[in-house]
Amino acid sequence: MNAKDNAIAVVTGAGSGIGRAVAVELLRTGWSVALAGRRMETLEETAALASGGADEGVPTGAAGGVPAGAALTVRTDVSRPEDVSALFAATVQRFGRVDLLFNNAGTFGPGGVPVEELPYEAWRHVVDTNLNGAFLCAQAAYRQMKEQDPQGGRIINNGSVSAHTPRPLSVAYTATKHALTGLTKSLSLDGRPYGIAVGQIDIGNAATDMTSRMQTGALQANGEVAPEPVMDVADVARTVRHMAELPLEANVQFATVLATAMPYVGRG
Repeated sequence: MNAKDNAIAVVTGAGSGIGRAVAVELLRTGWSVALAGRRMETLEETAALASGGADEGVPTGAAGGVPAGAALTVRTDVSRPEDVSALFAATVQRFGRVDLLFNNAGTFGPGGVPVEELPYEAWRHVVDTNLNGAFLCAQAAYRQMKEQDPQGGRIINNGSVSAHTPRPLSVAYTATKHALTGLTKSLSLDGRPYGIAVGQIDIGNAATDMTSRMQTGALQANGEVAPEPVMDVADVARTVRHMAELPLEANVQFATVLATAMPYVGRG
């Protein structure tokens, strides 16, 4: 899939962070993108960045002089089935099909809360957003990709290095990210007959508002609080675009992109 093919993407959580960076990267390289998120004002800011503005951590300039694609902003709470249905209906009405879903919307939930003190409502909110929301969006994308002509498309789930190794006091987030790996594998298998390729990107310490605390001090497994290195979120965006623009006969099943020196591999 190349930008010149007028490819159509849906990006959830597009109002900030990784979702914003990926949406801008796609738009600036010729994709048309449906931007989904809870706040319309931040979605409109993302669309404006792609049309010529600049922001720290966001790639600037369309690669190869490709004109920026069209943006559609849709207020969406991915945990609500009716919102997800409306998002994909609006995308298809505007653009005619869906070639890519970047399943990115997520929340860490309350940080630093021991398991025995975590309110059920907080657990449920994380599960509803990170797991149920990802399933609802993947289901809607799958239905569209199966029925459209030409058939097929790609789903990229935003996992995390927490899909492999937890941080302290992160039970809800870690559980949902482990579950996303199972969702990715199952969707990948079930999508084969219909040309639906499904992969996952596991990201560690991309520089966003969500990870700002990492640079000042993050709780480590030994109980210490230590600063951690971060990486440019633009490098994540370029990795997602590489995965997205492969032909459907090829798939990056799992990719891990992380700050090189973060304490993840080995003993830190």
